[in-house]
Amino acid sequence: MTKTFRGVYTVMITPLDRDGAVDLSALASFTDWQIKEGIHGLIPLGSTGEFLSLSEEERDAVARTVIETTAGRVPVLIGTGAEDTRECVRLSRKAEDMGADGVMIIPPFYCTPTNDELVEHYRTVAAAISIPIMVYNNPATANVDLKPELVKRIAEIKGCDYIKESTLEVTRVRDIIRLAGDNMTVFGGILGFESFVMGAQGWVAVASNVAPGPMARIFELAADEKKFDEARALYLKWLPVIQAVGGQAYVAGSKSLLTHMGFQAGTPLPPRLPLPAAQDAEMKQLVSDFGLVFTA
Repeated sequence: MTKTFRGVYTVMITPLDRDGAVDLSALASFTDWQIKEGIHGLIPLGSTGEFLSLSEEERDAVARTVIETTAGRVPVLIGTGAEDTRECVRLSRKAEDMGADGVMIIPPFYCTPTNDELVEHYRTVAAAISIPIMVYNNPATANVDLKPELVKRIAEIKGCDYIKESTLEVTRVRDIIRLAGDNMTVFGGILGFESFVMGAQGWVAVASNVAPGPMARIFELAADEKKFDEARALYLKWLPVIQAVGGQAYVAGSKSLLTHMGFQAGTPLPPRLPLPAAQDAEMKQLVSDFGLVFTA
């Protein structure tokens, strides 16, 4: 039976060893820690996981490791976005065969597809698999913007049940819910607390790589317990960490924080570079200020 996706889902980093190879043992440990800390779901092979910088063999190993380590404790969605619809179908089928609970699919990110082409892209993938699709709107990286009117059309496709809405326009959450209704469950992408206030049922978060418990608690307070003042206070408390992994530092910043927390996350894959020394020192200070620690 298909699981209902709800809550805070970590878009996971991909740890590397000292030689720059994907560290599957560290990834398994990281997966376990995330679940023990209270995260509601996991998404390997998103942008934070550097999926475009990994070989197919590496991507397969990452997906398999997270799925097998999780062992059904929380939902796992695999990022399967591709420029070619046929390739997106192939990757999505592979994720389903591995045991993924769903897939997250960013639009083709180079060809600037039209609205009709986007609808057909998602329709084709949805028809090829039996697990849910989380549509991923990120106009900053995908070169197209899935506006609410288009999302309404996509939501009519059976299997396109979720969206990660990654703009800074919180009214998008409002309008998707208003237009698509029960056909589409909205997850915030950049905005967490603000999206919950507007009715989002989840958050695909970067900051939960380093603080899964507090990020999950913000959702629980706002969405489940309707304690918006407490949720806002917790959100504002953790805002420095959330902002530290925003913008272009989302990969390098997350890996820097985790390394200072005692987890060997490794460096980003090229062309990304590690943080400059001064910025890395700021991350170390954040770890100290917030008492962040990784415990295997």
